[in-house]
Amino acid sequence: MINHNFIFKISAAGILMLFISLSVTALEVDKTELESAGKPDTVVFINYTGPHAVIDSAASIRAIGSNMGIVVGKNPAAGSTAGDKNKYYVIHAVDPAEKGKLDADIMFAGSGASVDHIDNLRRIISAYLISAYNYSPADAGTLAVFITVYNAVYRGKFDAYQTKYKKIVTDNLTASSCGLSVKYSDWPGNTQIVIPLFDAAAGGLSTVDTSVISDTTVVKSMQEDNGKNIDSRKQMVDIKEREAGNANTKAQTAQKTATEEQNKLAAEQNKNQEKAQQAVEAQKEAAAAKQEAAAAQKTAQENPGDKKAQVEAQQKQQAAEQKQQTADLKAAESTQQQEKTAEQQQKTDNAKQEASTAQAQADKKQTEAQTERTEIAKDQQQVMEKNAEDAKAPAAYGMQLTDEQKLLSGMVKVNANTGAVMHSSPVTYIRNRTVYAAGDNFIAVAGENSGRGAVKLILLDAANMEMIKESSEIVAENSVLVQDGSDYYCIIQDGKNWVLGKYDATLALKLKSPVAVKSSTPVSVSGSTIIITGSDGKIKLLSKEDLKEVGAAK
Repeated sequence: MINHNFIFKISAAGILMLFISLSVTALEVDKTELESAGKPDTVVFINYTGPHAVIDSAASIRAIGSNMGIVVGKNPAAGSTAGDKNKYYVIHAVDPAEKGKLDADIMFAGSGASVDHIDNLRRIISAYLISAYNYSPADAGTLAVFITVYNAVYRGKFDAYQTKYKKIVTDNLTASSCGLSVKYSDWPGNTQIVIPLFDAAAGGLSTVDTSVISDTTVVKSMQEDNGKNIDSRKQMVDIKEREAGNANTKAQTAQKTATEEQNKLAAEQNKNQEKAQQAVEAQKEAAAAKQEAAAAQKTAQENPGDKKAQVEAQQKQQAAEQKQQTADLKAAESTQQQEKTAEQQQKTDNAKQEASTAQAQADKKQTEAQTERTEIAKDQQQVMEKNAEDAKAPAAYGMQLTDEQKLLSGMVKVNANTGAVMHSSPVTYIRNRTVYAAGDNFIAVAGENSGRGAVKLILLDAANMEMIKESSEIVAENSVLVQDGSDYYCIIQDGKNWVLGKYDATLALKLKSPVAVKSSTPVSVSGSTIIITGSDGKIKLLSKEDLKEVGAAK
């Protein structure tokens, strides 16, 4: 008997399978779309969580980000590019000439990009931040979570990017692709992840602008998650508190420098007054000397025969010229001192501004951290209360349609009294709405033949309904899954043919039929015989013992 609609009910005695009909039409709405309805800024990433034909190691995925980060990290103060445009690449968009807006790194997923889960995308971003800016692995991991949510919240909101980022950044963005889609299938060739840079050349905590990637809209989106993303938000608060500490230290150092520069300014201002006064006095003396010279010259002109008057006029003229030279020198010295004072004034103003900016940054980060800690405490209490309620409530396992056209489903754990979803399986590619209990786990055919994905037989654990094992063999997309006692039958690939496979509860392949079958054949177990449709379209009778043909209908 094939059961397409079912509930597994938890009782004190254990897991009891109940074949209770669920209304499929009531579950036809895509779960993710339903959760996001009416909440445009709610982010629920739709990942491919299922079997794979090719499995990349976590290390190889991180290497994508590390390799790009190494290039950018060589000179983070200057613009650069890194990576493979067909797969993953980064534009390090910085412009020191433009003030008042943010620089940014823009991470692109090219048409050949194959990452299909947000966790792996975050691994790339995290590894990039580590190698480019010397972030610790823990901090980089936290930032990667916020960066992806931030870019999903602002997906396609080009005006928001234009308001906040420099022209060199927005020139490399497009309205249709800026940010990050919540659907993994949209990522290749259509992704522009913006990483805001507070101080591109700083390295470490001060590099990425944590205030931007954790703004109110982003945090509200994270709070929509059942667990309210408590751990990630706590880690962000920890980062901000350390940022505040660093900024406070910087502010104290800058204030000390500002005080020293102010003292220098006071000294230069005193010199400026002295030089100015000296210039004024010298000019007065020069003016008086000019008057005396003019009077002596007049006397000499009136008494051309008076040699003494002629000599005195010449001496007075020379004295006047010397006084004027002295006055000019003092005026030049005064002007130079004014310039030095102006320069010192600028240094003092800059030092004060740096101290003020650093203190404002410290205050801002501390305020943000304190506010978020208060919100986290409230959310923690709500989560604890909900978990306590869920623990008391009778639980039931069911299935929810995730793609009506392809007949894909995911398992859910619900409150058996209210129907409220308590937990959803990350595996949303279960095929043909069929799952069976297999020991302490569940068994199903799941996956999709796209990208690196594959359709295989899988095991899901009962606690979180996560995939814990997949078969080595490829299973037909339209294969049925049939249980017969402790045995499970499905259609698997054998070379160029499809054959009937027989598995145990651990996914060990016990037998495969030597007879080729239709990939969509029904599988009917009757006593010691299995009835299938052969590849030639005819009914075949197979022995359960060895899956060999025992008769053929004409």
